[in-house]
Amino acid sequence: MSAPTSATVPTRTAPGALPLVGHALQLARRPLPFMTSLREHGSVVRIRIGPTPAFVVTDPALTRKVLVNDAAHFGKGGKIIDALRMFFGDGLATVADGDTHLRNRRLIQPMFNKSHVAERGAPMIGLVRDAVGVWPAAQPRDVYADMNEVALSAFLVALFGADLPAHLEGEFVTLMPEIMKGAIRQTIAPPWVTRLPLPANRAHADRVVRLRALIDQAIDHHAGRRPGPAPSAATVSAGAAGCPHAGAGAQDRGGLFTTLLAAEDPLTRQQLQDEAITLLTGAIETTGTTLAWTLFEITQNPGVEKRLRDELTTVCGDRALQYDDVGQLRYARRVLQESIRKYGPAWMVTRTAARDVDLGGHHIPEGADVVWSPYLHQHDARYFTDPETFDPDRWTAERAPHTRGSFLAFGDGRRKCIGENFAWAELQIILASILQAWPRFTLTSRLPRAQAVVTVKPDVLTMTYHSRETPEPAGGSEAAGLRQGPTSS
Repeated sequence: MSAPTSATVPTRTAPGALPLVGHALQLARRPLPFMTSLREHGSVVRIRIGPTPAFVVTDPALTRKVLVNDAAHFGKGGKIIDALRMFFGDGLATVADGDTHLRNRRLIQPMFNKSHVAERGAPMIGLVRDAVGVWPAAQPRDVYADMNEVALSAFLVALFGADLPAHLEGEFVTLMPEIMKGAIRQTIAPPWVTRLPLPANRAHADRVVRLRALIDQAIDHHAGRRPGPAPSAATVSAGAAGCPHAGAGAQDRGGLFTTLLAAEDPLTRQQLQDEAITLLTGAIETTGTTLAWTLFEITQNPGVEKRLRDELTTVCGDRALQYDDVGQLRYARRVLQESIRKYGPAWMVTRTAARDVDLGGHHIPEGADVVWSPYLHQHDARYFTDPETFDPDRWTAERAPHTRGSFLAFGDGRRKCIGENFAWAELQIILASILQAWPRFTLTSRLPRAQAVVTVKPDVLTMTYHSRETPEPAGGSEAAGLRQGPTSS
C-alpha cells in the first residue's frame, strides 16, 4: 500500500492550457494525439479540464497500481464517471466502491460464467447468421452502424431472450450514439456549461429519459414471460445434430437476465434498469467499434483475411458455425485482440483519489481526478513494437508475455469488465458469421479517421459485401494502394 508522502518527483503540467477551459479544447479537437503526447512529459502528467486539475498516468505499471495494488485509494469517480452516471445510474460501471458494488457484482457474475455464455451460443449464432445474411450484395453499407446493430441484437437475445419487440432494438440503436456524444460533451465541458438550459443539454436529458423507458419495457416484457420446462439434453442434442441452430428455441428459456430476476436478494426496479443499461451499452459500443475496425483492417491486409478464412474452413469445413467451434478459432481471436489493442476501445477512464496518495513519487491530492488511457498504453512502443502496425501475431504465446502488462482494454482489478468472457464469444461469433456469409468485402469509403467519442470509432467506414456470384471489380479492391492505415483525430 502506498502511504501518503511528500512528492519526490515533480509533476509536470502539459503545455497548451488556456484560461478558463484548460486543456478541454485539445481534448475536444485532437484527443488521441494529445493523450499520447503526454507520455513525453512524465509518468504522471497534470492537465486541466476547465478549472479542475486531473492527473494522467502514462506508465502502465502505475496504472496497475491504481487499478489493483492501491485500488482502495482510487475510487470509481471523476468527470467521465459523473457524466456516464446520468444515464447508467448506479450500474456496475459507475456505482461507487463498497457494499452495493460487491453485492451487485456477485449477483451478476453468474450471468457471464462460461457455462451460461455457452448456453446462449446457439441462439446468438442463429440470430447473427440471419442478420448478416440479408445484407444486399454489392451495395455500400455503413459498417459501424451495421456492427452496432448486430452486436446489440446478439446481446439482446442473450440477455432477454429472442422475442423482444423489434422497436426496442431499433430505438436503442438510434438513441445510443447521440447519448454517448452527449456524455462526452458533458465530460470535457466546464461544469457550468452542462447546467445551462441549452438545446443540446435538454436533448441529452430527453434521450436519457427515453432510454430508461425502453429498458423498462424490456424488463417488463422479460419478467412477464413464462418459460416452459428446460429441454432434456437428448432433445437438444438431437436437434443440434440436424441443424446447428435447431436447439436455439429450445434453449431460449428467458436469457441471462433471468439470473437477476430470480435472485434470492433481488434488485430493485431502479437497479435492474441501471444494470440493463450498463450491460447493453457495453455490449453495443465496444463490440461494434471493435468489429468495425477489424473489418477495415481485413480489407487492408489480404494475408490476414486469407489466414482467417483458411482457419474457418479448417474448423468448420462446409457447414455453418457452431458454438463449439469458437474456441478453436485461435487466429481470429488474435486478430480481434489486435483490433482492440490498436483502437482502444476506451481512450480515457477516470478514478478519484480517496486520500492524499504517493503514486510513483508523484503527490496526488485527495479528491483529484486520476486519468488512465488504454489507448495511450496500447500505443506505447516500449511494449508494442511499431504500435501503429496491425500485427495479430504479436499475441502469439511467444510474444504476448511482453505485451500483457500494457493491454488494459478490459481494465484490471476488482472493477475489471465483468462481461469479458461474453465479449470474446460475441466478437468471434459475429466475425466468423460475416466471413462465412460473404466470401469477399471491399472498402468503398476513404480511409477512416480514428475519432474519440467514448470508444475510438471510425469517423466514416463503408463497405460492399460480395457473394460468390458477384463479379470481381476491375482493378481489384477499391482500397488498393491505400493500405497506409487510418489517421487519428
